[in-house]
This record gives sequence, structure tokens and C-alpha cells, in this order.
Amino acid sequence: MSAFEIVHQQRVEGKLTCFDRLIFKGHLMALYHPGGMAAFLESQGVKLTGWKPYVAKMTMALSAHVQRLAADADRPYEYLADNYTKATGHSKEDLARQIAERDGISSGLICVFAAMEPCGSFDVRGNRATHRLEVVRRRRKCRQFYLYVIDDQLGFCHIRLQSWFPFEIQIWANGHEMLARALDRHRIRYLRAGNCFVRMGNWQAAQRLADKLAARRWPRLLNHLATWVNPHLRAFSQAGFGGYYWVADQVEVATDVAFDSRPALEHILPSLFAHAASAFSAEDVLRFLGRKLTPTLAAEVCTDARRRPQGWRIKHRMGRNHVKVYDKVSVLRVETTINDPVQFRVLRVQDGHRKWCPMRKGVADLYRFSQVGRACNERYLQALAAAPDHRHGIVALERLCRPRTNHGRRHARLNPIDSKDLALFKAVLAGEHVIVGFRNTHIQQRLWARPPTDYLEAKRRCAYVSRQITKLRGHGLIAKVPRHRLYRVTPYGQRVMSAAIVVHDDAFPVAYNAT
Repeated sequence: MSAFEIVHQQRVEGKLTCFDRLIFKGHLMALYHPGGMAAFLESQGVKLTGWKPYVAKMTMALSAHVQRLAADADRPYEYLADNYTKATGHSKEDLARQIAERDGISSGLICVFAAMEPCGSFDVRGNRATHRLEVVRRRRKCRQFYLYVIDDQLGFCHIRLQSWFPFEIQIWANGHEMLARALDRHRIRYLRAGNCFVRMGNWQAAQRLADKLAARRWPRLLNHLATWVNPHLRAFSQAGFGGYYWVADQVEVATDVAFDSRPALEHILPSLFAHAASAFSAEDVLRFLGRKLTPTLAAEVCTDARRRPQGWRIKHRMGRNHVKVYDKVSVLRVETTINDPVQFRVLRVQDGHRKWCPMRKGVADLYRFSQVGRACNERYLQALAAAPDHRHGIVALERLCRPRTNHGRRHARLNPIDSKDLALFKAVLAGEHVIVGFRNTHIQQRLWARPPTDYLEAKRRCAYVSRQITKLRGHGLIAKVPRHRLYRVTPYGQRVMSAAIVVHDDAFPVAYNAT
């Protein structure tokens, strides 16, 4: 159990660390080697002069195959002329989810979208120096296919396939979707809101299933999906150019701390986010991400806060990797996103010796992605445990500044910055009253330096103090000693009145002068 869980253990239901967003990319690496594309064309009996007709034929065959997949499954195929991204407010994913909900799709292909987007490709151009044709790499636009699927193992995911050489492929998946499928197979009950689990029948068993995701045989699963959407892979394999080399282009590892209710989480969110935004230095961010501040480190470290529709999000970024904290329903999520794994290390055997080497994007190191992300999240949660808890103080301050009804009697509000009320607080909290308590006359001696000049003034002082004592009792700051005309400060009153005095005398002047 982490320090954060110990601090908030009365309201924490459980904790779960799991992959969140996973973006895999497949590359036909043999084509990228010098002369690789020309060698493949030669293996297919295609000359460089016949480049355009050949690749156009391959693209048409791929397009026909994708459209046939949609037709065989009786699912819609739609060309998107507009820009469908999350930045525009309506993404392809949202549209696909709407179609799945509308048609009641629970497994299999949901829909296919096509869009014209930039891509990396090849072209054949003449070299003026050699007076010969050669294959060059260049940027261009081509049709990209988005196949949205509900897979038995991956859950809701999508496959993006480039229709032009070199037919690069991207598979987007979500670790929480995969975990939900595993939980269903093991008959573990859970309550899910979006891509987070707010209730779980067995948190320990769920964590064990989540840990297995990093150790699964990813190439086998990814190759199965790639063969399904790309009919040209067999030609590459038969020509000796192999298949896709799979890399983890982006990996998100999320640690969710589930609270028993949304109000319980909202009580601590202001202090957590204020602490995360102001207390963590650049050196702290480096420590979260497993780095040290050294003279040779050339990396930009920054922190930014953003207001989202669901709540606040604090992100700390170092280069292309970042760690962030935000809330979802009754879950506090700390999430590490790894875009540049070279910043981390993995233990490998080289030349018969074990050595820490830079991490690569290959899916073989995915287990290490999980370890690094989990360690970053735990370090961040450990630091959040030190966030000051102001929730009880804020509630007490609000109660103090409002009229209060106690046993059917209404008591006026107190002003923690008024000189008269502060003098009353100091008189009540005087050290000589701790053991025996205090009476009306004791407070009078503290509030007035000189004795009363006549009987009427003494009577007015006594009546004033009596009203103040009644008000303090009504707010629960003091209590009467049974069978005696004595009063003592309650533990609640000790905290509230002492805090008011400190804020007035120390904290407020310092904060005012700082501005």
C-alpha cells in the first residue's frame, strides 16, 4: 500500500495499474533498406518505368478488399471529406461508437471510414548525376482506411491502413478495454465508467490480469489483424521480404485510485491539484520520470494546468514523455505517457553480459514500458501524499462565517479577521485557562486593561461577555463544565480559533506583501 493510500485509506476502495492508450505501428522494414523497394519490384518482375501502373493496381486491389470486408459484414463504408479529429469536437472514434450503439454491434466490424491524409511513401525519379531512375522516399497524400472493430481480445479498437506503398499500418487499442474482456472471461464483477473502473469485485485479481497484458504475445495478435485487412502481406512474405515489424509508438500506463464516492474525491481535489501545480519543481518531475538533474541533461521540463469538462488536469512534461494527474468520476488517475522510450533503460544480455541499454520501441520491450510507467506513477502518488489537506479547515471557516442554529437557537456569525473577535479568541485561548477553564470575569480581564469605572459599565461588560460566550458555545468552540460556571475550549475550537489567529497575524501579511 502506497503512502497516498494510507493517508486516504478511509475513502479509497482500491487501486489498479493498467495500460491505457496503446498505439502500435507496423513497418515493412525490408522496403526501407537502401535498394529494398527496387529489389521488391524486381522480385515481382516490375521495372522502374512501370512503377506507377503497378502501385496503382496494388492500391486498387487493397481498396477493393477493404470495401469487400465491409460489404461481407453488412457494415457501412463511408468516405470522410471533412476533418474528423478530437480537436474539431467530433472525432472518428465518437462517430464509430455512435454507429455501434445505433446498430447494437457487440463484436466484429463496426464500420470503415476512408480519408485523404498525408503519409510517407516512395516514388521513382530520375537522377541527373547518374542519368538513371531510382526509388526515393517522399511525403504525399493518399487514402487511409480506418476499420473500427470490437475484437474478442482487444475490445473496441481501430486499424488504420495506408492504401499506398509501403502500406504502413497502425492499430489503436485501450488497455482498459482489454482488461474488461479478461474480467468478463474470469467472471469478475465490475462497474465501469468510460475507460476506468469505479468498482471492482476483486481488485487483486484484476491487477494480476492487468499485469498479464504486458507479457502477452503481441506480434501474433497484431499480425492476425494485419493479415485480415492487408491482402498483400503474402506477396511480401513469399518474396522473402518478411512481414510487419511492430513497434509501440505510444504507450500510456495509468494508475487509478478509486474512491468510494465522487464527493469524497472532490473534497481533496483542490489541495491535490494546487500541490501538483505549484509544489513540484523541475527536479521533482525528472525524479518522477526516473531521471537525474545532471549538467549534461538537455531537456525541457514544463508543467501546465488545463480545465477540462470533467475537471482539472495537471501535466508535467520532459521532452516527449509526460506524467499527468486528473480525475474521472470517482477515480483519481495518474498517467505516464511514453513517446520516447530511449530516455529509459532496459536490462539486456549483450556479448554474454547483462547490461542496461536504452529502451526501444519494439513490442518485445512492452513489459518494460509497463514497469517504467508503473514506477513513475507510484513515485508521483508518493509525492501527492504530502499535499496538505485543507478540506476540514475550509469547511470550518465557512461554518464560522455563517449564522448557526444550535438546539433551536440562532447564533450570529463570527468574523475571523475582525479585531474584536480576534481579541475574544486570544482571551479564550489564554494559557492559564487550559487546566481549570475560564469564567466571565477572566475574559473581561483579558479584553479590558482597566477595571470598570462604575457599576453600569461593569454590568455592560458582563453582559457583552455573556453574549460572546453564548455565541462561542453555539458555534461549538467552547463547552460548559457540568455543574460549574466554567467553560473550556473544545478541540474543534482550539484548531479553528488558533488557525484564525495565525492567518491574521502571520499568513495574510506575508501573502499580501508578496504581491
